[in-house]
Amino acid sequence: MDTKYPIEGAEGGKGMLIPSSPEKESEEEVVFETCQVKGVIFDCYMTLIDIDTDEHCQETYETISRWLFYQGVKIKPENLRDSYMLKVRERMDESPEIYPEVRVEEIFAEICRENAIWRINEKRLGVDTARVFRAASIRKLRPFPQSIKLIEHCINIPKCIISNGQRVFSELELRFLGLYDYFDFVIFSSDLGYKKPDLRLFMTALEELGLEYEPKSVLSIGDSYENEIKPAKKLGMCAMHIEEAWDRFGLRR
Repeated sequence: MDTKYPIEGAEGGKGMLIPSSPEKESEEEVVFETCQVKGVIFDCYMTLIDIDTDEHCQETYETISRWLFYQGVKIKPENLRDSYMLKVRERMDESPEIYPEVRVEEIFAEICRENAIWRINEKRLGVDTARVFRAASIRKLRPFPQSIKLIEHCINIPKCIISNGQRVFSELELRFLGLYDYFDFVIFSSDLGYKKPDLRLFMTALEELGLEYEPKSVLSIGDSYENEIKPAKKLGMCAMHIEEAWDRFGLRR
């Protein structure tokens, strides 16, 4: 079992008792740590949802370009792709944030406005185009069954999601897969203009959970050391890699 993502112990209060991975100090002795958890923060993609997308594929932009024709927007697939990539890069560069985030619906709204051949509702069309873009680029989208079991294991514990995702389509994916209602709230980086590993996302989650003064009683679970493990530990929280969580509760089967 991988033990490179140890959880740090927390004491006091009610919650879920989580055993850490056993670490052999000798052939005879195995030491267990414990973590009393009052709240859990989950990552979204590759933690709860198994996903594969191709946002660079020409076919993706051909689909969007054809669909936009019927919305009053005329733009070639290659120009659409180049314009989208350029505008994302420009917004990232212009942002004062260390870990900047954009809203893709705003970028598509701008592209639609610049290439409209009749009067359009650019804001509405930006949202719709972002969703068509997502639908055209997705190659795989399904929940991890192990993670669903993990969520159900801590069903009575307050929990939330922090996602480096776009609310415009990520919320719909969570709802479609039946995951959204398991959680007390979801924080999307697109709403804030910055993304993980920015500590403010985790600080916001702690406040919403009512545990800002008890960070050691909150467990962060994700697939990325840089985005979910490291920032959580900086704030004094417990942290665990998603695969370690599956192993600890015997969920790989």
